[in-house]
Amino acid sequence: MERYERGLKILDRIHRDSYEKLKKELESIAPDFARIIAEFPYGEIYSRGVLDFKTRELITIAALTTLGCATPQLKSHIHGAVNAGCTKEEIIETIIQMSVYAGFPAAINALIAAREVLE
Repeated sequence: MERYERGLKILDRIHRDSYEKLKKELESIAPDFARIIAEFPYGEIYSRGVLDFKTRELITIAALTTLGCATPQLKSHIHGAVNAGCTKEEIIETIIQMSVYAGFPAAINALIAAREVLE
C-alpha cells in the first residue's frame, strides 16, 4: 500500500479531479485499474525525485502530443502541468517543439486541446 499512498499524495497535488473522474469512469469495468495508475505512474515513477513535477508534466505533454491520439489524457496533463507550476507559455512552447518531431497536425491538435484547458 505504500506505493498507492505515495501515488495518491502526488495525484492529490497535480491531478485530484482527473483521477477521481477516471476512477469513477473505470469503476464498472476495471475498478483495479485506477489503483494501478495511482501505484505505478505516480507512486513509483513520479515519486522518484530526480525530476520535479513541472518537468515530468512537460515531458508527458510532449509524449502525449507525439502520440496524437490521447486528447483526454493530454488535457488532463496540461491541467496537471498548471497545478505543478508550469506557465501557459512553457506548455505552448513544449507543444510547438513537438511539431518538429510529431508533425504539424499533432501539434495543431495539441494546441487546440491546450486552448480548451488554458482559456
